[in-house]
Amino acid sequence: MIVDERMITFINSLETENSEILEAIEREALDSYVPIIRKEMQSFLKVLLTIQKPMSILEVGTAVGFSALLMSENAPDGCEITTIENYEKRIAIARENFRRAGRESQITLIEGDAFEVMKDLAGCYDFIFMDAAKGQYIHYLPEVMRLLKEGGTLVSDNVLQDGDIIESRFAVERRNRTIHSRMREYLYELKHHEMLVTSILPLGDGVAVSVKKRSIKDAK
Repeated sequence: MIVDERMITFINSLETENSEILEAIEREALDSYVPIIRKEMQSFLKVLLTIQKPMSILEVGTAVGFSALLMSENAPDGCEITTIENYEKRIAIARENFRRAGRESQITLIEGDAFEVMKDLAGCYDFIFMDAAKGQYIHYLPEVMRLLKEGGTLVSDNVLQDGDIIESRFAVERRNRTIHSRMREYLYELKHHEMLVTSILPLGDGVAVSVKKRSIKDAK
């Protein structure tokens, strides 16, 4: 736990409900032990999308489609969302959820390994949401930087690993040490990349918000 549990409970008690379809999908996901973004992260995404007003969104890690649908409801009309998922069982559920929500024309789901899929993407995105395999974030970053527009926002979820990120690698369970070291490397790169301005927040399980700097030529 990164933030005091009583504080999180209090903050979440103030939340208003999502749309009927999102509430249903969230219940189904939790009943099936499928992880979805936490309540506080849901609110944070809504605020960011309201501020940024992106017209093109790339999501890395669809799961059952909850976060893609939440973003579709809070982005401007006409925003197009591309989402990538590699787990076959969840792909079918996500497609069905997009159909239930009437968002098939707005959300494009691409099946496959995110690293390979991103190599084949040619467009530029205003907003990229990273919520896939945590040990792969550092490997995805070069393609993410290529695909993110100047002035665009990168949101990376679950970056503090329930607080384990501050521990020595020897204090972390052996099976989690590779992810631990790669996430530390990823966060360092986000904070020191010459083309990014990044803030790391103890929200949910940790979120990093990065903005790609505009070139000097474009800034004039």
